[in-house]
Amino acid sequence: MRFLSAALIFSLFSLSSPVQGQEETPPIFGEVIDVRVVNVEVVVTDRDGNRVPDLKTGDFRLKVDGKEVPISFFTEVRGGQSVAPAGEAGQEPVAGSVAGVEPGGEVGTSYLVFIDDYFSIEKHRNEVLRSLKDDLARLGPQDRMAIVAFDGGRLSMLSTWSGSANQLARAIDVAMGRPARGLDRVTELRTLRNDTSFAGQSVGDNAQLDLNARVLGSGLNLTQQAYADTLVRQIDSVASAAVSTLRAFAAPPGRKVMVLLSGGWPFSVTGFLTDGSGMPSKQVREGEELLRPLTNTANLLGYTVYPVDVPGMQTVAADASLASPQGINSFHEQEIEGTLEFLAQQTGGKPIRNSNRNAALREASADTRSYYWLGFSPAWERNDKRHKVDVDVLRPGLRVRSRQGFLDLSKKAEVSMMLESALLFGNLPGGLQMPLKVGTPVRGKKGVEIPITLGLPVAALTVVPIDGKFAAQAELRIAASNKEGNSSEIPVIPITLKSDQPPKPGGFVRYDTKITLRGGANHLVIALYDPLSGKLATAETDIVMP
Repeated sequence: MRFLSAALIFSLFSLSSPVQGQEETPPIFGEVIDVRVVNVEVVVTDRDGNRVPDLKTGDFRLKVDGKEVPISFFTEVRGGQSVAPAGEAGQEPVAGSVAGVEPGGEVGTSYLVFIDDYFSIEKHRNEVLRSLKDDLARLGPQDRMAIVAFDGGRLSMLSTWSGSANQLARAIDVAMGRPARGLDRVTELRTLRNDTSFAGQSVGDNAQLDLNARVLGSGLNLTQQAYADTLVRQIDSVASAAVSTLRAFAAPPGRKVMVLLSGGWPFSVTGFLTDGSGMPSKQVREGEELLRPLTNTANLLGYTVYPVDVPGMQTVAADASLASPQGINSFHEQEIEGTLEFLAQQTGGKPIRNSNRNAALREASADTRSYYWLGFSPAWERNDKRHKVDVDVLRPGLRVRSRQGFLDLSKKAEVSMMLESALLFGNLPGGLQMPLKVGTPVRGKKGVEIPITLGLPVAALTVVPIDGKFAAQAELRIAASNKEGNSSEIPVIPITLKSDQPPKPGGFVRYDTKITLRGGANHLVIALYDPLSGKLATAETDIVMP
């Protein structure tokens, strides 16, 4: 679906302020996230895999881009409880405790559960969710959980932060009742196999059909290239949704963990389609490029990712046309596990695979009970540069696992991510909301034209006097999705508002426009952004296409 430009008009009017939703612990929404300290959670084990306690600041060496940096904050967490930092040989400790962590106190964990409904098959997803529900009793008194699901077009917050097992169980029940789109992905892959088989058939004098010709530089035939483009967009959309989820829940207390229920995203799309024989090319975006925004965001915000293999090891393929003669396509399995490995390795987590997927919360909880918390303050330059982080233990024979980098995010990239989050979530508690009225859609030659009327909140606009008038400049972003979970491209529409009279504080500016949609959209989300104030407002509604 694409939007086309349309005529825009506006006038001023006043309304009462909208009632904002109340939540005990609402997510962050519409705010630029201020990160000053990079926290690195470090797991140290001996040769047998046992956790090693009682290490001190001086036992660690922290490097950024190969250069040693001082450790400003240091805390050992053992069995879910912080241990007061000890000095070296009777000396004062060289680093303070991590902010918000009291020596000797309980350290809670904030579990952010992301459910991928776009790639997951309902049966497999619900098996994992049932086990997650059964393990809710394992949450400690300082632990909390939030649950978000993504269907390919929209993010749904099923529970904000809560420590109530009953409330979280109800949210999981809702999650299990949601449609899953994984069988659509299976059908798409089956269609590709059938089309490729047909394209490879001989015709006439045994010449192959032109459909099987290779795309220059990609190693894929035309049919595979078309499918690869679709699959890349799908992986990009679900990874972007996970990024938006992290941003919306950026600042909970304690240890931050994302339990990511993945329906199976191949790391190398080319390898996935050619059973490992194809070579990466510039024509197809591959795993690291697609997934790096997710790992960068997790590392920037201090989240450790525990990706869960929702499909698990299948002894019989979900669809026979996708199976090898032995019942499992090993290359497909390897590519999907490659994604899990990358997400975990880059953020210091562990992949939860195969039968362990039914113990996802137990696995993540056990792994985050004992670790070392190191913090440092980099010289932020806001240049979108990624920095490599290495942690070494100076005592011999010990092994270390930690996040591997952080991103020095620019203001422009920060704003772009913030707006994408707003469009995926729609209306969220704590965010400014816009009244929205949709007129009667009319089908034309270029698509379906829909009149809309917005109430732009004056509180979200910077209104300044210019040449005897009052003016404001802002941006609108519009996204549409259909019942299958597919979402549209997101256009940016600059708007300039002028009036002889100043708008009433707490009121709204009426804004009328028409948008043109292509495709079977049934849901619309609009975000208003004021570049001067950084404020954001959203509106969403269901639509009925003619």
